[in-house]
Amino acid sequence: MCSIFKIYGEKGGAWSLMLWENFDLNEVVVFSLSLCSYVLIFLLPKKFSKRVTMLSVFFGLATGMLFDFTIGGGLLNYYVLNDSDVYELTDMIYYSIFGPFSFLFFYFYEVLHINKKSILPYIISWVVIGILFQWIFNKIGVVTIQNGYKLLYSFAIFLVVQSVSAIYYEVLRKKEKIFVT
Repeated sequence: MCSIFKIYGEKGGAWSLMLWENFDLNEVVVFSLSLCSYVLIFLLPKKFSKRVTMLSVFFGLATGMLFDFTIGGGLLNYYVLNDSDVYELTDMIYYSIFGPFSFLFFYFYEVLHINKKSILPYIISWVVIGILFQWIFNKIGVVTIQNGYKLLYSFAIFLVVQSVSAIYYEVLRKKEKIFVT
């Protein structure tokens, strides 16, 4: 069942957002993963200041949405999220998952004491995790690949994103008081 609601702007224009085309497995997975990933942030032992925690989550949201809007439903249209080409509430919840994954990248960077010798295997591990999640999402219908896109192409994208994440975290470490005192 398609549910749509409208948001009205200052000048009377309306913007429609579909809640979902069909509430099925992909919505359940997206809602569950989003909830669990944010709960995990609060359950893990605190290592970072609130500011750094927020920066890591917002960094994940920004980079994930940038690539998804460019490659996914945006300029190149290589995949569709959920049940429809129209933006759904579930799409926004899907994007929210990028935040905790960025936080976890930073968190385990510290926990595992990543350094110059271990950075490449660490980044490759996260690239593999990203591709694995994309493969699972494709199998259950959260992401539907189209227009000749191959899952292998995501390797380069995740490699760039995770490398930039590592550089960003190193800059943060040098410029911010990142740890909880």
